[in-house]
Amino acid sequence: MTEFKQVAGLSADQLRNIERHLDRRYIQPGKLPGALTLVARRGEIAYVKAQGLMDVERNKPVCRDTLFRIYSMTKPITSIAMMQLYEQGRFLLDDPVHKYIPGWKNLLVYKSGVYPNFLTTPATSAMTIRDLFTHMSGLTYGFMNRTNVDAAYRELGLDGSRNLTLEALVNQLGELPLEFSPGTAWNYSVSTDVLGYLVQLLADQPLDEYLRDNIFGPLDMPDTGFQVRDDQLDRFAACYQYQSGDQLKLQDDPETSHFRQKNKFVSGGGGLVSTIDDYFHFAQALCQGGEFRGRRIIGRKTLEFMRCNHLPDNQDLPGLAVGAFSETPYAGTGFGLGFSVKTDVAKSQTNGSAGEYGWGGLASTNFFIDPVEELVMIFMTQLIPSSSYPIRQELRAIVNGALV
Repeated sequence: MTEFKQVAGLSADQLRNIERHLDRRYIQPGKLPGALTLVARRGEIAYVKAQGLMDVERNKPVCRDTLFRIYSMTKPITSIAMMQLYEQGRFLLDDPVHKYIPGWKNLLVYKSGVYPNFLTTPATSAMTIRDLFTHMSGLTYGFMNRTNVDAAYRELGLDGSRNLTLEALVNQLGELPLEFSPGTAWNYSVSTDVLGYLVQLLADQPLDEYLRDNIFGPLDMPDTGFQVRDDQLDRFAACYQYQSGDQLKLQDDPETSHFRQKNKFVSGGGGLVSTIDDYFHFAQALCQGGEFRGRRIIGRKTLEFMRCNHLPDNQDLPGLAVGAFSETPYAGTGFGLGFSVKTDVAKSQTNGSAGEYGWGGLASTNFFIDPVEELVMIFMTQLIPSSSYPIRQELRAIVNGALV
C-alpha cells in the first residue's frame, strides 16, 4: 500500500490534485488566467498554491500576496459587522426595516408594467432585518436580466455605476416595487448593501471605517478595503470576462480600474478587494467560533445562530428561489444570516458535511468552512461571471477527498 504524507489530517498527495486539475482543465487551455488556492485544517495551512498569471497583458504571475476583487465574498463580512451590532442590542432580527428607514414603511410589490409606469399592489408583510440577511426581502439585482423590476435597477444605475451614496441608493430602492412580498420567496439581491447602510446608521460611522476598526484591524487584514492604494497597485490582478468558446478578454485593467478611485458608493454587498491571507484570517476566525489569534470578532453562539438554515420550514433554495442565479448550487443548500448553508449532503451532489457554509464572488472567487472537519478552503481567481465553470464543486470534491 502506498504511503502518503499527512498535513493536519489531510492527504498531501490528494491536495496536489488541486494544482494538477486547475492546470490541466483551466489554466493551460486558457479558460482561467491564473488561480490561488488555500486549504487549512484545525488552524494549520495544509496547502497554498499560486498558478498562472494575475495579469496576462503584462505577463505577471499570480503570487501569494496578489490582490483580488472578492465581490460578493464581501457579504459575509458585512453580515458579521451587522451581527456585532446585534450583540450590542442595537436591533432585533424581526424589527421591520422601516423602523430604521422610515421611507420603506409602505413598500409595494410589482404587478405589471415597465419603469416608470409600474402597476403595483401593497406588500402583504413588512420587510424585516432577517429578510435582508436571508435575501427574502423582495429586492433584486440589475444583472439578473429576469424582470421589469431588475430592468429598472439597471436603468437607474443601482449597481454602483452611478456612484450613489448608500443613503441615495436606499432612497431610490424605496421608490421601486419589490419582486415579491418579503418573507415569501428567495432572490439574490442588493439586500446586503442595505445591511451595510444599516451598519452605518446604527454604528454612526461610515461602513469602511467601521469594518476597518472592528474586523480588518483586529484580524490583521491590512490589504482588505474598498480601494486599491498606490502601494498595492503592483499586486492588483486584472479581471477577465468569459467569452463563448471558452475564451476570455480583459474586463478591468488594474491600472484604470474603478477600484483605484475612492467611490461614494461603499458596497457592503460586493465592494471589497482582498488577499488570500487576509481572507483566511476572516474565514479562520469563523471556523474557530469567532476568534483568531486571540482576537474575537463575534460571539460563538451568535455565529452558531448565523450558520443555521433560516429559510422557512428548513427548506432549501429550490423550494423558495424565484431567480436562477446565486453564488452556490441550489440543491441541498439553505441560507443562514449571510452565508449559504449545506443542509443535505446527498441532495447537494457534492461531498462534504451538513452545516458547511460559505459564499462566492462574481469573479469566481469562493470560500467554504466545514465546522465538523474544522476545514477552510479559499479559491481566488478573476473571471466574470462566476457561473462560467463548475470550479467550486470540483474543488470541493478534491479538498473533501483529502480528509483522512
